Amino acid sequence: MSDCLLYSQEGRIVTLTMNQDTTRNAISSDEMIDAFEQAALRINRDDSVSVVILTGAGKAFSSGGNVKDMHEKSGMFGGSPVQLREGYRRGIQRIPLAMHNLEVPLIAAVNGPAIGAGCDLAMMCDMRVASTQAKFAESFAKIGIIPGDGGAWFLPRVIGMSRACEMAFTGEAVDAQTALSWGMVSEVVEPEQLLSTANKLAQRIAVNPPRALRMTKKLLKEGQKQSLESLLELSAAMQALAHHTDDHAEAVAAMLDKRTAQFTGN
Repeated sequence: MSDCLLYSQEGRIVTLTMNQDTTRNAISSDEMIDAFEQAALRINRDDSVSVVILTGAGKAFSSGGNVKDMHEKSGMFGGSPVQLREGYRRGIQRIPLAMHNLEVPLIAAVNGPAIGAGCDLAMMCDMRVASTQAKFAESFAKIGIIPGDGGAWFLPRVIGMSRACEMAFTGEAVDAQTALSWGMVSEVVEPEQLLSTANKLAQRIAVNPPRALRMTKKLLKEGQKQSLESLLELSAAMQALAHHTDDHAEAVAAMLDKRTAQFTGN
């Protein structure tokens, strides 16, 4: 794993830490994009992982696209319109696809400013907890561009269309308490409590049967785009699989025996 995205695992919980403090954890470099894609693939293939926490090193969660590269028209921001289009498609747009296709629950621990694509990255997560130092800005309009990383898809699904329009059209930042009142984050804590708070939430999730967690997340994602009839069919098929897992048998037995279940992921 690249040093720009640190990967650590404790029990069934993986923590991903964006580690580019010099760019305030910008996510538009090839190295960072590759790291996100590789981390998601690794997690999906690893049955020992039940939940992931994503956070940033330093004072920022993520500044999004590297504005210096935009100014210099370098990296994914260089070339003709055709080349720029391909730069987005083959570059930063791989991150929303990787995050959206992550099979396990994903928690953003937003330690500081989440700006532009950094804000959208937080919205790609399933849950968000924030430090009092966090702020969120869908700030693309401020520099004359649009959300090219899927923000127009993710943000309205988190806070509703009206609030998303307000953020996107003004480009202005909202602080952590406003984000809490809008339902963008579920909890706001002091900076020194952020990772422990995210870990407590992760632990509450990780105690459950791993396969059931992955199937539940799949159903929640599919429920955003399928008809009720289609989702019920998928639910029936997945439920049939769930009923035949060892963990289901263990959960029922433990409940009847009034003891703590011990799950194996089988």
